[in-house]
Amino acid sequence: MKKSAGILLFKRIKNQFFYFLVHPGGPFWKNKDIGAWSIPKGEIDENEDFLTRALIEFEEETGQSIKGDFIELSPIKQKGGKTVYAWAVEGNIEVQGLFSNTIQIEWPPRSGKFMEIPEVDRWEWCKSDEAKEKINIAQVKFIEELEELLKI
Repeated sequence: MKKSAGILLFKRIKNQFFYFLVHPGGPFWKNKDIGAWSIPKGEIDENEDFLTRALIEFEEETGQSIKGDFIELSPIKQKGGKTVYAWAVEGNIEVQGLFSNTIQIEWPPRSGKFMEIPEVDRWEWCKSDEAKEKINIAQVKFIEELEELLKI
């Protein structure tokens, strides 16, 4: 089964928590919002350090590196069977000027035609309630666990 590693970046403003989420690029996700967003993450290669992969993916999907005190969260399993490992870190980045790497996809599916798309097409800071609504349903557990750990 596939495994991914990612970073849940958060910040606090006047006792409110905000979470940095990314929206996948490409025609399939273009008009999807609720449940389509994610933490920046990517697939882990065999024998690769999970946190190192999470940091690489964050940089690939935002153009920014991230440092800080990482809090390991419990892995979750998404609907499609992928296990996602995540680390939370407090920090801040401006969404203006971010950029994503690009990937090749077959579109339409099984058409034999390929197109290059940005892996991420939007970045957003969301208040806790909004983040829980927008993020992939399985990843809500990352936010809930962090909020429990930080007792907010």
